Amino acid sequence: MTHRAAAVGLFLSACLLSAGILAAPAFAGVIGTNVPAQPITAARIAALPAAQQPAWKAYLDRSTAQEKADRAALAAELKPGEVAPPPPPSGHGDGGMALNKDAAWYATPEARHVADVIVSFQTPAGGWSKNQDREGALRLPGQPWASDNNSKYLSENDFDAARDPKWGYVGTLDNNATITEMRFLAKVAAQLPVQDGEAYRQGFLKGVRYLLAAQFPNGGWPQVWPLEGGYHDAVTFNDNAVSEAAALLTEVSEAKADFAFVPADLRAKAGAAARRGREVIVASQIRIDGKPTIWGQQADPFTLEPVAGRNFEPPALSTGESADLLMYLMSLPDPTSAEIAAVHGGVAWMKGAAIMGWEWTGKGDPDGRHLVEKPGAGPIWSRYYSRTTGKPVFGERDKTLRDNANELSRERRDGYSWFGAQPAKAIKAYETWVKSHPAK
Repeated sequence: MTHRAAAVGLFLSACLLSAGILAAPAFAGVIGTNVPAQPITAARIAALPAAQQPAWKAYLDRSTAQEKADRAALAAELKPGEVAPPPPPSGHGDGGMALNKDAAWYATPEARHVADVIVSFQTPAGGWSKNQDREGALRLPGQPWASDNNSKYLSENDFDAARDPKWGYVGTLDNNATITEMRFLAKVAAQLPVQDGEAYRQGFLKGVRYLLAAQFPNGGWPQVWPLEGGYHDAVTFNDNAVSEAAALLTEVSEAKADFAFVPADLRAKAGAAARRGREVIVASQIRIDGKPTIWGQQADPFTLEPVAGRNFEPPALSTGESADLLMYLMSLPDPTSAEIAAVHGGVAWMKGAAIMGWEWTGKGDPDGRHLVEKPGAGPIWSRYYSRTTGKPVFGERDKTLRDNANELSRERRDGYSWFGAQPAKAIKAYETWVKSHPAK
């Protein structure tokens, strides 16, 4: 063991002891192996209590039928023997769908072109794929709706291996997809005469129906719908999937400015769906010894227990996603008593898990990123904390779980945000929020 690794191991134990958490030995190297999340299947549904089975069976049947319809629609766009155009190139960022421009900009030819591209790539189900440049060309007949989103680091039995490499993320909330497209369409439609904006309004309404169809019976949303299996079938807090869907549907239900055109019956359904989304957030908060803590990155759709994501993402307490969930709950104008209690519990846990006097170095370091001692630094938080030990936990692509980030491979140290400061923003917001929502 290197001196740096030993120091970090001792540090993590010390900081956890100071937070009142019983620490395991200072350093144990590999501490376990990650296990995959289980998909939604007929067999799992059959094992549920009888009262829950009909709703989940109908949900799975709806997903299966929609995937078949989507595939058939794509095939029908091509003439016999015609070769499909290649998938659209992958992009990054907002794909040209800026949501912070002056209102007048959304009536410009530039914005309308983006909106036309968005409409052209909307799936028959009503959603969109991710990581695409919406400033590019319109979708061609027979062209896949999704880019090549397959992992370039796949290993044997990889959690991230697609069930069908040519059919992945065909409708997703990952990387803010679908929600961003919907908000952009509404902004453009709001700036245009009724007839000129009709295609964009219809695209938005189809997106609302997509969110309603994709929502689980318990109020959660998967990462991908129609369902894709694996961790994609979990209740997904990553990238704010649940909270962003609930927030948008709340605005729709209230007929906020850009959404005033939504019919009353659809607004009512959106409001009910948003309330169920809020309920599943509270229900998924992890409790340890009866006390509320924070949330996992994903939750099993049936048990709401945290589940793994990719090979290196364990079923653990996740600070980044939890900070976002706390911010969402504190933004609610009408929080329930359960939501208020969830915020108090989550912030208290975050405060106790803060790491002071240490820094996660930058990618530019000659030997890669490391956790190093630095007086005055912090607070930072580990991305993941073990439910059983309360200690930070880190993962490798080979599915091994470790208790020391400095012992990860160079590729994993540099290629993932193992430490961050997102909870600090939530704790700061809490200082104001708690004045009007005191703990009971």
